[in-house]
Amino acid sequence: MRQFAGLTYEQAVREYSQTVFSVCVMRLQNTADAEDCYQNVFSKLYFKSPDFSDREHLKAWLIRVSVNECKNYIRKNRRAVPLDSVNEQAVEFDTSDVDMSWALMKTSVKYREVLYLYYCYNYKVSEIAKILKLNESTVKTRLNRGRKLLKDIYGGENNG
Repeated sequence: MRQFAGLTYEQAVREYSQTVFSVCVMRLQNTADAEDCYQNVFSKLYFKSPDFSDREHLKAWLIRVSVNECKNYIRKNRRAVPLDSVNEQAVEFDTSDVDMSWALMKTSVKYREVLYLYYCYNYKVSEIAKILKLNESTVKTRLNRGRKLLKDIYGGENNG
């Protein structure tokens, strides 16, 4: 039986299902496309069977593969999905993240990714840089700019 950081395949899917799906939805802004990428990510886990030093390594690998899978999906399909087409009721987020997720969906992907990993998964700047294959200074810049965007979004909603 295959093991992934001490977990069976089924346990790994249960444990990280929400993480992978959330990353895909944040990236693609479309539930159906996110489901396709989600299946591809776990398919890659099963068939590639990489070795992981621990569960955090497994989680980081799944996030990285999710981001790459979404990039490939976008590249292959080359179609724009308007933000208005996202069915917010169909996307399930932890209740503590719902308001943050709504605001993140209004930012561009480059800010959304770093903000999501930083605030929703509590990754450090250095870890985000590694996962997204960016310089730490780029991650810091995107965090700062993304925070300003979120502040504008929340401020705009309160003033509107």
